[in-house]
Amino acid sequence: MVRRPLGNHHDGPDTLLVTSDTTQTDPMAAQTERLQELIGHARVVLWDFDGPICRLFAGHSAEGVATDLVDWLEGRGLHDLLTEDERDTEDPHAVLRAVDRRHPASDLVVEVEERLTQEELRAVPKAQPTPYADPLIRTWKAVGARLAIATNNSPKVVHAYLTGRGLLDCFLPHIYGRTQDLQYLKPHPHYLNRALTAMGVAPTGALFIGDTPTDCEAARQAGVPFLGYARNEHKEKLLQVAGATDIVGSLEPLLEALRG
Repeated sequence: MVRRPLGNHHDGPDTLLVTSDTTQTDPMAAQTERLQELIGHARVVLWDFDGPICRLFAGHSAEGVATDLVDWLEGRGLHDLLTEDERDTEDPHAVLRAVDRRHPASDLVVEVEERLTQEELRAVPKAQPTPYADPLIRTWKAVGARLAIATNNSPKVVHAYLTGRGLLDCFLPHIYGRTQDLQYLKPHPHYLNRALTAMGVAPTGALFIGDTPTDCEAARQAGVPFLGYARNEHKEKLLQVAGATDIVGSLEPLLEALRG
């Protein structure tokens, strides 16, 4: 059976439905059935952080952070270290990756990674919780699932945000994120594999919720079922191109399926 996200798109949380290629089935019923299937197989639920749990840079521009990192490098006489496209990027992780490609495991990488971590920490107070994420996390924990985070953000940032939301105990000690060893950033499956090993679960007994093509690829390499979260049509298309077959535009149907 091939599963695909369906239309009725608009700018809002409920933009996608997970359903089958069965024309006679009510789409909402098919969505609920598929989500319950994913839930039923998941002894462990792995979460990406920025996206499914919150919008980390909702009030602290990621583009501004990327620009600051580029300016800092140029201030050190390293203008030619980045290509023109890399200097114009809106993604601070792209700057970090670029530095690591040219100077892997160097003091410069350590400095840039630390600067990014501090910018992420500054973003935490203005981070915007993803709708329905908090009750979904608490409900999943309450019904006996074990939860972990696998993210390209700093674990310090994850701890700070979850502490502020009263959610840290739902995940501890299983928070796996960026270190100064940048070869393991997703799409490398390292963070997912660490979580699976630590929690003693086979890949097929887990579910990974992410919102980017790199999340989808990391799940594929780890052998973990993947549920894409796409808060808008652009993110949906990126996930579809990456090969995601189960996508939701809101976490509300997942919460309802779990409660059901």
